[in-house]
Amino acid sequence: MSFDYDMDFKNIDFRKNREKYRVGRGEQGVLLVEPYKSEILPHWRFKTPDIAKESSDKIYELFLEYKEKNDFVGMDMARKFIQMGYTRARRYANYKGGKKYDKNGNVVEREIDDTKAESARIFEKKWKIVRTDEEYLKQKKEHQKKYG
Repeated sequence: MSFDYDMDFKNIDFRKNREKYRVGRGEQGVLLVEPYKSEILPHWRFKTPDIAKESSDKIYELFLEYKEKNDFVGMDMARKFIQMGYTRARRYANYKGGKKYDKNGNVVEREIDDTKAESARIFEKKWKIVRTDEEYLKQKKEHQKKYG
């Protein structure tokens, strides 16, 4: 089942209502699902490789804490933030200011920023770890089978 953007995100506690959570595709819902957004977002940064390393390590630590608590929604949200760290750092690595399109909707020429590219690589390494974690994959399959 795809991610439902029509839910009342301001009033749903997904820790207490896990059955309402949908994995969706990629990073869908990453900035909506509470209380996880508020727990993870303050740690999400990628401006420099050192900041990206600290950020990805902390979010991975949260992933492991959620895993220990058998909290699939938390694990998936941590995975989404790690994935978003990679995709956003990659966007900023390719396009100055993160803007891929100009005011007319044309793709702007790439200007590679090696610092942001390294930040992206740091997040990518963690993303590969979490998305292939056996327990995460098991719980993901169970969650999707049970709730969609």
